[in-house]
Amino acid sequence: MADSRGLSRDDDALAADFIARRPDGLSRVYERYAALLAGVAGHVLGERAAAEDCLHDALLRVWQTPDSYRPERGSLRAFLVACVRNEAMSRLRGGGRRVERERRASALETVTLEPVEPADPVDAARVRAALARLPGEQRLVIESAYFDNLTQAQIAARLGLPLGTVKGRVALALRKLKVELAVEPR
Repeated sequence: MADSRGLSRDDDALAADFIARRPDGLSRVYERYAALLAGVAGHVLGERAAAEDCLHDALLRVWQTPDSYRPERGSLRAFLVACVRNEAMSRLRGGGRRVERERRASALETVTLEPVEPADPVDAARVRAALARLPGEQRLVIESAYFDNLTQAQIAARLGLPLGTVKGRVALALRKLKVELAVEPR
């Protein structure tokens, strides 16, 4: 049975569970609205995988922001449609900027520098040992960047990886190296 807003008691119960952050609230919302919301994101983004990522991220963002949905402003369904559409539009606009940044980065001229060994052989040994302890995929991108003097875009092209994957591996490797090399051995 629907009320004056066209919502059933089940819709109201679902919205109440969502607002109260009950454990199954998010999964029930996903079950009920995933097809609709993926369609909204897909219409904007034009790609199924991107639409599914968008839907997932938008729902998690809303779930993690407890006061984001207010029933007095409209139905949960309409709210979620607006959130997913806004997320998709942001990704669409951001994607164009990302592509342009990558194009400019790959057009930059590579400067060749001679490798510099640390003056202290103990430091050189610590750096080599720290590099050797990195996982292979992280070590490969670090060595490509610092020893082969490649940009991240060039590394991505050489390895056949997405640029974001290369950037993530570089960032993770640098964090690990920073932690490992920060403390002087005694």
